[in-house]
Formats: sequence, structure tokens, C-alpha cells
Amino acid sequence: MRTHKIAAIGGDGIGPEVVAAGLQALAVCAERDGGFSLDVTSFDWGSDYYKKHGVMMPPDGADQLRKFDAILFGAVGAPDVPDHITLWGLRLAICQPLDQYANVRPTRILPGITSPLRKVSGPELDWVIVRENSEGEYSGVGGRVHRGLPIEAAQDVSLMTRAGVQRIMRFAFRLAQSRPRKLLTVVTKSNAQRHAMVMWDEIAAEVAREFPDVTWDKMLVDAMTMRMVLRPESIDTVVATNLHADILTDLAAALAGSLGIAPTGNINPERTAPSMFEPIHGSAFDIAGKGIANPVGTFWTAAMMLEHLGEKPAAARLMKAVERITADPALHTPDLGGTATTRQVTDALCATLRASND
Repeated sequence: MRTHKIAAIGGDGIGPEVVAAGLQALAVCAERDGGFSLDVTSFDWGSDYYKKHGVMMPPDGADQLRKFDAILFGAVGAPDVPDHITLWGLRLAICQPLDQYANVRPTRILPGITSPLRKVSGPELDWVIVRENSEGEYSGVGGRVHRGLPIEAAQDVSLMTRAGVQRIMRFAFRLAQSRPRKLLTVVTKSNAQRHAMVMWDEIAAEVAREFPDVTWDKMLVDAMTMRMVLRPESIDTVVATNLHADILTDLAAALAGSLGIAPTGNINPERTAPSMFEPIHGSAFDIAGKGIANPVGTFWTAAMMLEHLGEKPAAARLMKAVERITADPALHTPDLGGTATTRQVTDALCATLRASND
């Protein structure tokens, strides 16, 4: 039997709640499939760990994770810890050392969920957004000087390298090539950012020549927000910088009905280190501990993780179960306008998996 070693990091807010739900679903997937098992190790890293130890995770945290096949991550961020400490101390402290440079965020309207777009019923919105995940606006280059003085200055540098842009473009073109429409939109802002983003555009055009079967276009990020709202059917696969895709994917999740249903994979395509999978909803401290967090984003994330691990039948079975529970309004959590609890949705999903004949 195949055994996959999984690191589970609940993190902050609702993160531990949805990760627990995701692990429960994954255990049923393994039980139902019968061909693999999961060896799960949990880590208590996050803001509570920071309050005790002064760091979000141990200095060798990323190295500890290298022995795993994949990481299931919940959320990071707490109201009483500065956001730059939580993000750079945990999530980015994992993504960058493990070279998870391709952040992949699929978005579509699941059965039973209504998009706020009045002309969209479902098939018009089926996207995958690829986010460059290692450099750009979140490269970490910059600093502050003369703190507290009238001449205080601060600088953040958006650093892009030819190698970094080439590899994310090739990843995005290959992903577009694998999808039925073979359509890619390259998001840019080269009218205003005339150095790094012009290089981004040039490299996109160079890489495009390697994929003659992929139709591609280019769009300024501000215009892309309008296109997502007004012409969602014209979009399929998208590639954008770290910051641009971070913003666009939150919009995408909202247009698909809720941030609570959206998944993410932080992928190391060369598999030189484990990839990390997380729902995009964040820590949501306003509902933490109330038992009403939507676990669907984590279930979809878990399906992405199973597919990455090579367990495609189990991943497909899990996604079918997700679609069956979202189709039932009685299983909608408050973010979807319902009253269901995390436990009710999780139990229903597990029961669906066990009863499945797929």
C-alpha cells in the first residue's frame, strides 16, 4: 500500500477547524480507495506559537517539512499580531525556501451556489489563475531607515528575474495547454511599471512561441478586473504576478459565491520539496471557534493535494462528493446564506464518500 506523509499546519483562526475537517475527509478518501494511506504529523505553528516563543515557527521549520510528501495548511493571521510578522513568519517562510513558485487557484461555480453575477449560471465561470509565488512584489527586498524621524523612508522592491518569469510562464502555458480551451491570459501592468513588467511581457511572448497550440492574450490588471465581471466566459487560464494574482483570486472567489469555497496549491513543480495546499479564505477570526466555518475550500484543496500525490481516482471522488453537498442548500454554511455548521457539512461529505459507487 502506498503511504503519503502529510504535514498538517492548522495555523490561526478557523485554520485548525477546517484542517481537522479536511483531515477527516482525507481519512475517508483513503479508507474508501483502499490503495493508499496517509501518515499525518501535526504542527502547532502559528500566532499562538509566536506568543510563546517569539517566532511563528522554529528556525528550521522549512527544513523539518522537507521529509513530507505534501503539506495541508489552514490559515495565518491574528488580530493581535502584526500581519507582516504572521505572513513572513509562517506562510512565506515555507513557500520561498521550499521553492513553491507556482500558486494555482482554480475557480468555478459549484452546484447549488449562486454567483453574484446576474448573467452567470455556472459554465460561464471556470478559471484557473496561476500566481507567481516566489518573487515580484512579495520578494522581501526593501527596508526602512531613519525610523521615527521626519526623514524616515521605507521601500519595497518588486524584484523579477528572467529565470523566475520564464518558469512561471512555462508552467502557465503548460497548464493552459492541458485544458480543453487552450487559452491563456497574461496579466500585466507594463504601461506604468516600465521595467520589470515590460520584461514580464517580453518573456511571455518568447515562451508563447514554445506553445503554438495555446491561444494567448495580454491584459492590464485593472482592465482584467472589469473583464472578470463583465465577460467571465472569455477567460480560462490566467497568469499574473504575486500581488496582482493575490488580488484577482479574491475577486474570483467572490464571483464564484464565497471565499469559503476557494482552494489553493502552492506547487513546487519540479518536486524538489513538498508542495503546500491551503484554502484561501484566511483566518476569519470573527467566526473562529463558532463551528460555522465553511470547510468546502479545504475539501477542494484536499482534492488538489490528492491529485498532486498521484491519487487521481480519490481526488475525483472527493470533488464529486463536494459537488453533491454544495448542491444541497441545507448544507450551506452562513457565508453561503445557510445555517449549516462545519461539523454538519463534514459529516455529510464523509457519508457521501462512504456511500459513493464512483
